[in-house]
Amino acid sequence: MSYQVLARKWRPQNFTDLVGQAHVVKTLSNALDSGRLHHAYLFTGTRGVGKTTLARIMARCLNCEQGVGSHPCGECHACIGIAEGRFPDLIEVDAASRSKVDETRDLMDNVQYLPVSGRYKVYLIDEVHMFSEKSFNALLKTLEEPPPHVVFLLATTEPKKLPITILSRCLQFNLMHLTPEQIAAQIRVILQAERIEADPGSIGLLAGAANGSMRDALSLLDQAIAYSAGRLDEAQVRAMLGSIDPAAIDDLLEALANHDAGALFAHIDQLAAHNPDYDSLLAALLTRLHQAAVAHVLPGDPCRMDAFIQCFLDRVSAEDVQLFYQIALNGRRDQALSPDPRSGFEMTLVRMLAFRPGEAPRDARQPNSATAATVVASPSPHAAAARPTARAEVKPQTQPQPQPQPQPGPGSSSALDTGEWQQIIDEMALAGLVRELAGHCVLKAHTPDKVHLSLAPTQEHLLKTSQKERLQKAIKDRFGEKVKLEITVEEIAGETPAQRRQREERQRQQEAVAAYSRDPGVRTIMENFNADLQMDSIRVKDPASGSGPAP
Repeated sequence: MSYQVLARKWRPQNFTDLVGQAHVVKTLSNALDSGRLHHAYLFTGTRGVGKTTLARIMARCLNCEQGVGSHPCGECHACIGIAEGRFPDLIEVDAASRSKVDETRDLMDNVQYLPVSGRYKVYLIDEVHMFSEKSFNALLKTLEEPPPHVVFLLATTEPKKLPITILSRCLQFNLMHLTPEQIAAQIRVILQAERIEADPGSIGLLAGAANGSMRDALSLLDQAIAYSAGRLDEAQVRAMLGSIDPAAIDDLLEALANHDAGALFAHIDQLAAHNPDYDSLLAALLTRLHQAAVAHVLPGDPCRMDAFIQCFLDRVSAEDVQLFYQIALNGRRDQALSPDPRSGFEMTLVRMLAFRPGEAPRDARQPNSATAATVVASPSPHAAAARPTARAEVKPQTQPQPQPQPQPGPGSSSALDTGEWQQIIDEMALAGLVRELAGHCVLKAHTPDKVHLSLAPTQEHLLKTSQKERLQKAIKDRFGEKVKLEITVEEIAGETPAQRRQREERQRQQEAVAAYSRDPGVRTIMENFNADLQMDSIRVKDPASGSGPAP
């Protein structure tokens, strides 16, 4: 096969060709030029941002026949051999397929031997987090004190899975996502070199669809060139990607601003004819509403205020925009619970039509007003149209009533919702260390496909693989096989179920001690026998388990 895919053909061969990652390039270049070389480097980041590419460039810089430096010649035997993947002193290891401890020991046994033809023997271990615990132990001692002719270059997408003993022995570089602008600029360079015509819209679509990955962008570019027969056109690229026309989202918002249910459903019918991904539609709607909200608080920024947003904000209040965003957010969470994706999408937009935040009259909001007022919003746009002179009715109350807030739908939760998470723990009938782990977490997010928990750093010792797997199984039994568990170790602002239980136990203990101290019989005994009340001897019955003596 003579054709070489763009991701391989345009792989950077030196630091100057690398797109983005300036903070990493600067550090490595200075270290190479000054001779301050470390024996182990760890490159972390998501797929397609340049981890393996940086490692290979480092191998060229270390073994170039012109000398160690940040600018390899690219013409010597070592540079060409590394570029073509046939340099004997660059040992590339795929940890996913060589995770057994015996294979790692065999690899480390060869570290002591001098390079065959290069200056350094370079071990490039990709996806190193796939190593087993015993493999990490076999690597540990060699990684800490390797021979002077050996350099380790490790790459991983999951640095949190690496033992701290490995992390502490490496210089770690976190590679960032590439911005759409950086990806688009590189695509333009490649298209110009390949002599392929493209309009700006198609390039922008490809850069956005790459999600920060240059490799994904070049793979999509290969696909787009084949799909459009050599000339990139925005309409064809959009059809290939299944992307949503921004004008269709603006049409939906236009109908919402006009309270026009007929136009709204007509636009939904047009979208349904193309069999769209309704979750992506809601995501695009949320993005547009976010742009409108930001434009409202930064009205002087021309980059955020396009013609449609300006017109939309002239007819829709900031409260409406916030309510639309919250309804769309909850609707996206509820998509998995709806009978079918389209009906879930339609109900989300119907809620936007049905619920409108009311506005209290000016005198009701004055601080010296004798009476407060609550606003009862019109139940529908049709009822509002029947009363054009008053958008809301006002009912006097003795005390101001809080405005109704949009409630989160099923499957959603906040990080501070301790009560709901405790109820879920009880329903899953957890016990032992698994219950301890769950009880020291807070529920950060709960979506149809993921339960996201936060664990305080002081309780990280509870996060063992076996306990996490048992908790994952319990969550799947409770919510379904598709639900994944994610636990992040971070500072927690709220109260965990365990902390809440401890607080309630202390409160019950204090109340029991106070009750004993006030008891007439106890006081009589203390006075007649010159006795003291041992506070530590008072035990309170646990209302959850029913165990322990009552006070």
